[in-house]
Parts: sequence; structure tokens; C-alpha cells
Amino acid sequence: MTSKTPISIFWFRRDLRLQDNTALYHALKQGHPVLPIFIFDKDIVEVLPEDDPRVNFIYDTLADIDKELKSLGSSLLILKGKVDEVWQSLCRDYTISDVFFNRDYEPYARQRDAGIEKQLTGAGIMVHSFKDQVVFEPHEVLKADGNPYTVFTPYKRKWLQLYDLVTIYDAPDGSSFLQITNEIPTKNALGIKVSEIKVMPYDLKVVTDYAKYRDYPSINGTSRLGPYLRFGLVSVRTLMSNIGSVSETFTSELVWREFFMQILYHFPHVVKENFRPKYNAIEWVNDEKMFELWKSGKTGYPIVDAGMRELNQTGYMHNRVRMLTAGFLCKHLLTDWRWGEAYFAEKLMDYDLSANNGNWQWAAGTGCDAAPYFRVFNPSTQAKKFDAQLEYINKWIPELNSLEYPQPIVVHEHARKRALETYKIGLAKY
Repeated sequence: MTSKTPISIFWFRRDLRLQDNTALYHALKQGHPVLPIFIFDKDIVEVLPEDDPRVNFIYDTLADIDKELKSLGSSLLILKGKVDEVWQSLCRDYTISDVFFNRDYEPYARQRDAGIEKQLTGAGIMVHSFKDQVVFEPHEVLKADGNPYTVFTPYKRKWLQLYDLVTIYDAPDGSSFLQITNEIPTKNALGIKVSEIKVMPYDLKVVTDYAKYRDYPSINGTSRLGPYLRFGLVSVRTLMSNIGSVSETFTSELVWREFFMQILYHFPHVVKENFRPKYNAIEWVNDEKMFELWKSGKTGYPIVDAGMRELNQTGYMHNRVRMLTAGFLCKHLLTDWRWGEAYFAEKLMDYDLSANNGNWQWAAGTGCDAAPYFRVFNPSTQAKKFDAQLEYINKWIPELNSLEYPQPIVVHEHARKRALETYKIGLAKY
């Protein structure tokens, strides 16, 4: 096989699997040998720490894919650079007939992909993109008047009405891949340092009792699927086919994922601004010392501190505790939700822009379908309700009952009153 023989390229992105991969399936059916590639985008990876655990996870997953491809007589081509420059190089090195990839709905990805598509079609290359990371794309679940939903419950109702068994695409055989041996670069060659923080295996056995146990952080009651869905190691179609009828509560979480994706798609201003502009006049305190205490898990509120320490040490935080830590930062400390969102973006293994943004605005009361601003959780009450035996708290705060553990940095009732007054004043200015 020479570089002048026409080939197709399949571009891995948020779909790091060979099984049930829409664009890959179609690429392998169209006739030309398929070269699978992955690009470490300099515009993304170079603003991350060299030992970012998520980049390590991506690399390790790609190494597994390469092994699988080698068993089929092919291999994965891994590249690093500015994406447009990488494609220029690929167009010089190969005679490319078609390029296949699965669509991404984030603002940066949409802008990048539009530029690459223009670049490739200008070079006479056919570009084919497909729906893969969602059951329904942002334009597929709309109100009767054609506008997007901004409230979850009617969106979910429509989503479930439209849902039917979806196509599961066959795993590929080796016959249609380009028969070529590429050696993947080392982590060192790509500028990746090994991280001590690892992605945990996911567990679907919890789905059966998900509604019963998901709110208790000391119980292994959540699936840890987040990173696998974020980077596409698991197909949402396969997931829904396997567990969609098992737990309505778990299915709701998958629908929330797509709800926030379509909010980001239709209302891209939410990346930097409040979804509801009437909250723009809130005067956040933004005390940097308080923010540092929150980040390091030293607020004197054990459930909040346990959550932040879990995040810092593992890249995970239990779902209910995420809500409590976010609400505490926004309401008790009157810190702009964007500060907390940015910190979670740095740390979370399952960081996803749409969900992170949507959930932080929910906690702050500034987003679509958000918790009302006057809902201020009492962290102590929440701890008694969901960690009564202190199993979760003691795991992350071994010094809890010693003089080393700090006193609360704010008094709940005072902080609550201050938050309500601040929000009222801000809303009155709108």
C-alpha cells in the first residue's frame, strides 16, 4: 500500500471505542481502506498540566485501541499539533478520498470542525459527520413551536416519547482497515507525564438500586460512568439498550446529560454568562482566602470538606456532595459560580462543559430550571441525613475530632440571610 492509494480516514475524538461507533461503522462500509487517527490538539492539551489524569486516561485508552487494531492487521496513527496543521500534513502524506467523524456539540469543537470541513472540502475531500455521543441531537427534541426546551421535565417527557430502540452498530472486522503498522508515540514523546490519579472502573450493577442508594456518599451506589461517557469508551446507545428499562432514575441522569448539551448548543452564552440575565447584577463577595479554604477542604463544614478532599485526591466527587459543595461556595461564601466551575473543570475526571456549567448554574440559581435562589442547603443537616454514621466524612477527614480541624468559616444562618439579601438586591436592579 502506497501513500498515493486512495484511503478514507476515521478521526477518533469523543468516541474512543471500536464497538458501536457510528462514523467508524460507516467509514468501513464505503469502500476505501480506513486509516484510524487521533490528534492530541495542542490548543487543548497545552493548557492542561503535563500529568493531567484525563489525558493519561485518553492515552491509555488509545493504546488499548491500537492493540485491538493490530490484532486486525491495522494500527492507530496518533498525532499532536494544531488540528488544521495536522490535517495539512495528512493531506500531503496520503491521498484522502473521505474523512469520517462523529459530531461534537461544544462551541470550540463546532468552530474547529467547521474550519476543518472547509479546509478538507476545499482540497476535494468528502467529509461525513454523524450523531454518536447522544441519543438525540440538540435539534431533535424541540417544543411544538420549534424552540428548544429550557425546563427539564417537559424535555424529558418529550425525549422519552421520542425514544425507541436504537441501532447498535456491529463491531468491525479487519478487512476494511488500512493494513499498516504505526507505532504509537510514548507518553514522553507527547509531553505527557504519568499521573498518580487514575480513572476508576465503572459498575453497572448499581443501576438496579440506583434510586435507593445514589444519595449516600459512603455507599458505592453510583456507576462512575462519567469519564467513559465523556470520552466515548461506552456507547450511550448500547447503554440505553442494556439498562434503559431497569431504572427510571438512572435514565433521567442520561436525559439530564443531553438536556444540558442542548442548552449549551442553543444558548452558548452560558459558557461565560448567567443563563438568566436578571442575575447579572448579583454582587459576589469573591473572597480569595475563603475560596482557597473551600478548594482545600478547610471550611469547617465536614460534608463540604470531605467532598473537596475527595475531588482533590481522586478526581471524583459524589453526586449529592457536588451539589452541596457548589451550593456552599455560591450561597454561603457568595463566590461567583464561575470560580467553582473553573476549579471543577481542572479536577473532575468526568468534566464535561455542558454538565459542569449547567449544574453550577443550577446550584447558583442563575441557570435554566435552576434551584430557586432562596434554596440554601444547610450542610450540617444534609450530613446528618445522608452520612449519619460519618463514614464518608471520616474517610476524608481523619482529623475531624481533633484541634487540627478548623471551626466553620461562616455561620450557616448568617450566611443564609446574607445570600438571600444579596440576591434580592441584585434582582431588584434588573
